[in-house]
Amino acid sequence: MFMELIQKRRSIRKYKDRQIPVETIEKLVEAALRAPSSRSINPLEFVFVTDRNTLVKLSEAKKHGSSFLRQAQLGIVVCADTEKSDVWVEDAAIACIFIQLAAEAFGLGSCWIQIRKRMHDQEKTANRFVAETLSVPTHLSVESIIAVGYPAEELQPHPREDLQFEKISYNRYGDGT
Repeated sequence: MFMELIQKRRSIRKYKDRQIPVETIEKLVEAALRAPSSRSINPLEFVFVTDRNTLVKLSEAKKHGSSFLRQAQLGIVVCADTEKSDVWVEDAAIACIFIQLAAEAFGLGSCWIQIRKRMHDQEKTANRFVAETLSVPTHLSVESIIAVGYPAEELQPHPREDLQFEKISYNRYGDGT
């Protein structure tokens, strides 16, 4: 079942105008909270956004690569207390993929929106824009937003032949046999 999920999961940027049931959102909450965290520090916090006006505003978080959020039915904002853990970025990335794989398992599409180290405009970071929009406390940093919704596009899985097997080594670098 896991291999099937990772084989068919694609970044979906077009969504149907169809509400996600509360029970499904609750399962996505559980998936986020079940993601492993280095040394069990758990520096992550999440904001689940379903309000249409807020999703539209968040879709303007950066100039490129966030506009599709305006069509999504759910935006999951992944934040971290950067003082709690030196590997908060890794913890956040793991939680994001847990969320995306859970979304796929529930028949939803999703796409990662990078916020950390991106700009909203010439003066303001995307992190600050999102934090101000959602009243995220200053001790938290926004890593990303996961757009989620019922897919309005069908993307085929990447063929196995297109995988970059030449990047795999066994026992020591450069030994691909």
